[in-house]
Amino acid sequence: MPEFSVVGGGVAGLVAARRLAASGAAVTLFEASDRLGGTVARHEVAGITLDAGAESFAVRGGAVEALLTELGMAGDIVAPAPGPAWLQPADGDAVPLPATALLGIPSDPLADDVVRVIGREAAERAVALDAAPVAAVPPTLGALVRERLGSDVLDRLVAPVVHGVHSQHPDDVPVARAHPGLTDAVTAAGSLSGAVSRLRAAAPPGSAVAGIRRGIHRLVPALAEDLGNLGGDIRLGTRVGDLDALGGTVVVAGPGIAAPAGPGRRIDLVTLVVEQDELDVAPRGSGMLVARGAPVGARALTHATAKWAWLREAAAGRHVLRLSYDATPADPVASARADAETMLGVRLPVVAGAAVVSWTRPAPAAPPTGTTVVGETVAGSGLAGIVAHAERTAAQLLGR
Repeated sequence: MPEFSVVGGGVAGLVAARRLAASGAAVTLFEASDRLGGTVARHEVAGITLDAGAESFAVRGGAVEALLTELGMAGDIVAPAPGPAWLQPADGDAVPLPATALLGIPSDPLADDVVRVIGREAAERAVALDAAPVAAVPPTLGALVRERLGSDVLDRLVAPVVHGVHSQHPDDVPVARAHPGLTDAVTAAGSLSGAVSRLRAAAPPGSAVAGIRRGIHRLVPALAEDLGNLGGDIRLGTRVGDLDALGGTVVVAGPGIAAPAGPGRRIDLVTLVVEQDELDVAPRGSGMLVARGAPVGARALTHATAKWAWLREAAAGRHVLRLSYDATPADPVASARADAETMLGVRLPVVAGAAVVSWTRPAPAAPPTGTTVVGETVAGSGLAGIVAHAERTAAQLLGR
């Protein structure tokens, strides 16, 4: 019987360990802390059980949906409320993000909702730039957008969206990680806007993200229970200092082994539960992204009770707002309240509860030769990519 030791009990470690155990292998999972899941966690705010980390997953690729189906949770997959996200620009009033865009990249720079954000002159310049022949596709998303559509499109549209999704500037996001099909689509279409049109047309109808009824955090106990049922041994509070002392093939699930390409990115999430009837109409849809230079400190706001029907029912007339920050405010709750009032355009006189959660997203890293690593350092951010990479890695180990 093959033997595996998995070091790290975040989602990547749990997924890899479960897949290995399902093959009949002997699997031991070591987690240094007293709980599983890593940044996928739960907390209670004003008596409402909420996600303390991720609250949705990308549906592209189908990896998370397939996993949830295997765990018997397919019936709990839910779609967010329809409607565009909004943008808080550097100056002026908030506006809806363009409807026919991909990561903020417009399929038609001259569309009215694009011109409203970047201006007519920048839109016409984007069309002219994108008409040039495609030579080689630049390696990063920022370089690609800047070359094909100009700095205004990059700074005013794409950067806020990518920062909200990846917590990085597009200059630091490889094109392949932003969208695995984008490079080929640009080459085939002969333009970036044409590539976006093709990718949007080929995408299945519906939202690009989904959630789990009662919270993404429910994935963690479901994975742990299934791993246990498959014979996996989970050891909490067990820090591994010497990988060579472990039995069988070792899989490292988390930072600390691979050499990072740079410092990690600290993220602060402030959750507010507020009472304000004016929010019943969701004046900014399900959430907002923030352009650099805007008069708020937050980089994104999610109106969670407008986004998820199940949460709206659980909140019983109250509203849940989630604001994320790159730099920790001196008074996170007061700052989040003031930023939310500015972004939503309403006063928030009653805050029924608040919580602040902080974590560091590790920088991308190259695993040492001969070491098998899963998790965010090698798979990038986002549950979809992390789950898919962990599944592929486990399959490759079983195929050796």
